[in-house]
Amino acid sequence: MEELNSLLVLFIVLLLAFAGFLAGSEAALTSISRVKIEELERLSGGAILRRVTRDLARYLNVALLVRKTCELSATVLLSVILLRVLDGGQALFLTVVIMVVVSYVIVGVGPRTLGKQNPHFWARSGAVVTFYLAYILTPITSLLIALGNAITPGKGFRQGPFANEAELRDLVDQAHERGLVESDEHEMIHSVFELGDTLVRELMVPRIEMVWIEKDKTLRQALSLALRSGFSRIPVVGEDIDNIIGIAYVKDLAKRALDHHEAEQSERVELLMRPATFVPENKIAAELLKDMQRNQIHLAIVIDEYGGTAGIITIEDIIEEIVGEIEDEYDDGEEEFSWLSDGKARAQAGLHVEDFARELEISVPEAEYHDVDTIGGLMAKKLGRVPIPGSTIFLSGWNITAERPIGRRRRISSVLVEREAPSGMEEHDEL
Repeated sequence: MEELNSLLVLFIVLLLAFAGFLAGSEAALTSISRVKIEELERLSGGAILRRVTRDLARYLNVALLVRKTCELSATVLLSVILLRVLDGGQALFLTVVIMVVVSYVIVGVGPRTLGKQNPHFWARSGAVVTFYLAYILTPITSLLIALGNAITPGKGFRQGPFANEAELRDLVDQAHERGLVESDEHEMIHSVFELGDTLVRELMVPRIEMVWIEKDKTLRQALSLALRSGFSRIPVVGEDIDNIIGIAYVKDLAKRALDHHEAEQSERVELLMRPATFVPENKIAAELLKDMQRNQIHLAIVIDEYGGTAGIITIEDIIEEIVGEIEDEYDDGEEEFSWLSDGKARAQAGLHVEDFARELEISVPEAEYHDVDTIGGLMAKKLGRVPIPGSTIFLSGWNITAERPIGRRRRISSVLVEREAPSGMEEHDEL
């Protein structure tokens, strides 16, 4: 009996040691870099390591299956030994306690730490072992994954859920916590993952903020609009904003005007516009980025489910989702409202209408701003389009003129407020 128990204990030790080896191999295989894999390819086991990392999910699934089998087998064998010397309750309790501690230390913490500390050895050794295990056990793991997907609500995963994006994100979080990845790099990596779940409508410039030009405007008017708005590509509309017929490029307009000065006043924008690219608003942003890079497109028109114009999106909009907000050198954090002289002031476009009215000691009818909050929004509403530098409205005895734009989307940063508007001043937005 004692010899049998000793043999079982030895078998338990071997099972846990092998499970720990597989756990360390998993940690090493998921943390080793591609550059290091290329360096190790010339060494023993390097070629197999490269094959394993090319289809990592398959081999990690096999390693997980074998590791769990070893742990559960060791647990059963330990319970058999203890049941021979103790009563049932005590034996089961001790089995749970011993295996939790041993599995956590020997299979969990220890080997995984060693695997990450020395991934070169563990990855090569683990790759060889998992490669041959996969050759034998892949049919079993495929069957078990199919069974798991069948009883699990949802679509499931063809190769199992074990080596997926969530695990990779967790590795990035761990690297950030240990100081291996900077905070901005950590956020950027997560942004790349999230881009695969982000729709175009979440990143686009909505139609109410679009700058566009009618097809019958002259080249001079188009160039003036481009210079004042800061955009180098402007959508050209036909009957209305839902009928975008092309894109006007500043370099095309400027070249034509330079080569033929008389064309500034005589030729229309529609003669020099380029074809527009249209994309649905529910398209995945990551897919659109690939399309725009492949087709060398910088601006696309976003359409809604009814075929109307929902907004526009640029390649910079998508990149900004990864790297964060892009601001220019003029964004200096000015005060929301400041008096420049008697009867002249400057206000931030984001200042609330009620606060703006309080500073000027005027009354603005609520009906004029019931669906907007800021002075910039009020200007857009009264003008019927997004304000650009030079756009002016008249409000309760004050001229409000849009000043310089900021950021990549060229939103108006501030407005200039002047008393005593000239007689007959009306809302206008000259091109």
